This record gives sequence, structure tokens and C-alpha cells, in this order.
Amino acid sequence: MNEGVHGEIHVADPSICRVSEASKETAVESVSRSVGATGDTAAVEFTAPSSAAIDDADEIFHHEQKTIYRVTHSPTEESRCACELIEGHGCPVRHLEADCGAVVLSFVAADLESFRDIVVNLKSAFDGVSLRRLTQSEPDSATGSLVFVDRDELTARQREVLETAHEMGYFEHPREANATEVAAALDINRSTFTEHLSAAQSKLLDTILDA
Repeated sequence: MNEGVHGEIHVADPSICRVSEASKETAVESVSRSVGATGDTAAVEFTAPSSAAIDDADEIFHHEQKTIYRVTHSPTEESRCACELIEGHGCPVRHLEADCGAVVLSFVAADLESFRDIVVNLKSAFDGVSLRRLTQSEPDSATGSLVFVDRDELTARQREVLETAHEMGYFEHPREANATEVAAALDINRSTFTEHLSAAQSKLLDTILDA
């Protein structure tokens, strides 16, 4: 069995996504999408309050103060939304949520390397891409949670402090270098080193413990 990777990606600014645009103005739920048999057209349906004024969307069903809207478009290489970019890697989007202009996309990649490629492509195309959850299946059918650390969460200085401390053996037991020695290598004082190190460790722990 393939060791598939199931991930949830948050995209803060999916730009051309019509559903995300609608979610800036009103609550959006029950999002689904489909692609035509020839792949030339894509349709997205979502539910929103009937009182919402949503432009460029067809109203296809009304029930109990809610309306189902449909948006149809013809994807191109220059106008692909986040879903289409992911599906271009052969990974159907399993679940889509939109809220306040951002989207959360759930999909399964064949392996971790394929998943990383998708994340890299998303980051090159859209702003504010971050990982919500990452789970990998195992050959014995057990499941385990992986933690994907987005290094962009750390400042350049925090990464430099972590890398230097690691290279000098600060985290070894017993330590091969103390805080004063690492600070000197970075040409900063000891208190500045510990401040940057503490901030970086807090961010990493937040990622691990919240996963």
C-alpha cells in the first residue's frame, strides 16, 4: 500500500477564487466543485444566505432562507485557482472551506515528496499558504500524525540563531557550546541570543503541540 499523505492547507489570499471572494461578504458553506468531462470547464457550488448579494454567480436553488449558487469558468494556465493547481498534480481536492476570504483545502498526495511539491507550487502562486494538518498512512494500516514545520513562521534571525546553536552543539547533552559562545559566534550579546532562541522554540512548540 502506498504511504499516502493527507494534508489540509490554508491559503489566506487565493486571489481568483470566486468562493473566497463571496466569503468576504457572507457566510459560505457546503462548497463542492466538479470538472467537465473534457476538462475545459469547472463548476463550483456553495450555499449562502438568500439575503446575500453575490455577483457573477447563478442562483440554482432556494430553501429555508438559503440559496445554492453556482460559478462556472474555463481554467487556463494563467488563471488556475488553488484547487486547480493541486488537481494539476493528480490529487483531487477532497474538501474545501471558505471563510473571510481565505480557503482551507484538503487533499491526499501519493507520498511526502509529492505533497511538498504541491506546497511549493502553492506558495509560488499565492500569498499566505500554511499547513493546518498532515497525516501519513503506514503499510500496516496504522495512522500517525506528521508535523510539517513551515520555516517561514520563523524570522531570518531566529532561523540563524537556531542553525548556529545546532551546528555548535548547543542542544547536545552534554552541551558542546554554551549560550555565551553561541552568542559570540553570532556577534550578539547573550541576552539577545536567548531572546531569539526562546521566541523560535515557542513557535516550534506551538506548531508541534497544536498539530
